[in-house]
Amino acid sequence: MNDTTKGRLYGVGVGPGDPELITLKAARLIAAADVVAYHSGAGKRSNARRIASDLIPATAVEEELVYPVTVGTTDHPLGYEGALADFYETSAARLAGHLDAGRNVVLLAEGDPLFYGSYMYMHDRLAERYAAEIVPGIPAFAAATVAAGSPLVRQTDVLTVLPGTLPEAELARRLADTDGAVIMKLGRTFPAVRRALATAGRLDHALYIERASMPGERRLPVVEVAPETVPYFSLILVTGDSRNGRRSRTKAAARPAETGTTAETGTTAETGTTAPPKPSAPAELLVVGLGPGPQEWLTPEATAALATVDHVVGYRAYVDRVPRRPGLARHASGNTVEADRARFALGLARDGEKAAVVSGGDSGVFGMAAAVFEAAEDPAYADVPIRVLPGVSALQAVAARAGAPVGADFAVVSLSDRLKPWEVVERRLRAVAEADLVLAVYNPASRSRTTQVAEARRVLLAHRKPETVVVVGRDIGRAGETLTVTTLGQLEPDTIDMKCLIVVGASATRVSPAGRVWTPRWVVS
Repeated sequence: MNDTTKGRLYGVGVGPGDPELITLKAARLIAAADVVAYHSGAGKRSNARRIASDLIPATAVEEELVYPVTVGTTDHPLGYEGALADFYETSAARLAGHLDAGRNVVLLAEGDPLFYGSYMYMHDRLAERYAAEIVPGIPAFAAATVAAGSPLVRQTDVLTVLPGTLPEAELARRLADTDGAVIMKLGRTFPAVRRALATAGRLDHALYIERASMPGERRLPVVEVAPETVPYFSLILVTGDSRNGRRSRTKAAARPAETGTTAETGTTAETGTTAPPKPSAPAELLVVGLGPGPQEWLTPEATAALATVDHVVGYRAYVDRVPRRPGLARHASGNTVEADRARFALGLARDGEKAAVVSGGDSGVFGMAAAVFEAAEDPAYADVPIRVLPGVSALQAVAARAGAPVGADFAVVSLSDRLKPWEVVERRLRAVAEADLVLAVYNPASRSRTTQVAEARRVLLAHRKPETVVVVGRDIGRAGETLTVTTLGQLEPDTIDMKCLIVVGASATRVSPAGRVWTPRWVVS
């Protein structure tokens, strides 16, 4: 890095397209460069060179780095990624030759060098061997925002920058979960991006900008864009909720996704008109159990109810399981803020919004139903009606896979001591063991709770034989599910995690010759 006999590498951002948007520092370095390098597509002019053309000195050596492939089709033995890797290695070697000879190399980058820029691949390969400096540039979305003539985000809006190359469903999820958005890398991805915008309920507030700050700049609503006209140098802006109103993502279902007609939203992007007054009567809040995972284990009642709401509230893993559709606002949060989620959902319902709180399994079994009723004791939510929709519980799923281990009397205990002291958990385990009940154990372990399974096993073994049948179900109903039948004496606590549910049999629980676990309904005193 300190070898003064070697040249210096500069990654220079030349901005979005207008040469007058090049920074003074970038202009100075380009004008003094020994070597000016730039990327281009096969058979195409380099846009970065076009922007900086008036600054490149006649004495500079120009290195055009031509991509071997840009559309993902190649006969390279390692495919598209292999072809690009070889290209970057070859390009880096070309630039290294100049740097070794003591020549300074300015590598031009459209927009900003480190924002979806090609420069970064050269930086990865050269910066450890040569002195390297990066000069930031104005990114394309900043110029596009100016072209739109409208603030992209303001106040507490969250901005998300997304590549249009994301899978359509993932793009829709992220669009639904943010306030403002920038979608880059269009071209051939445009049809899928448009469908994702419609699915997320964001199409009405999406503006297409083509060649921002360049000659031929074009801007129009996404619904009016012909897909075959979309070049790579284009992007989409979705203005934030402070512009469109809190319900900008909750009423798009009033419009067919691809008709281009106007949706009924709280405000309009064109006029900024105020949303109609909220209903005076609270809406019914639904608390929905989604089952253990498979779509076929979601009840028809739950499916029908989720199709009627405008808001879904829950732990992110559960919210992600609710089918996306236009107009559905998704409010995801972490796994330890049940009370906050409950109050938020109750507030929506109090204001007349149709909302559902979702839980995995059955919401009434260590789920959100109890948290909602607890929060509803606040007089502020006294008028909110609450309806709980049952779901297939994790216990039912594991028991069905195993056979019929809970065919007789059973108890259910959570090993989590986050809301109750461990002494209480231990006392209940001891009572269940003494009563000779089948025991289902929820929340056996987590990253921060690593000793409870071993402690529970110790307590149970004080009252149960080591030969007592134990079933461990992990991710039942999901990809990679496992079901292990073992005994209390052979149970290995270190193999248990939060994805597991444990069923400890009673003294009468048995295993059939076919390996099915069941507990007789009769009891011999």
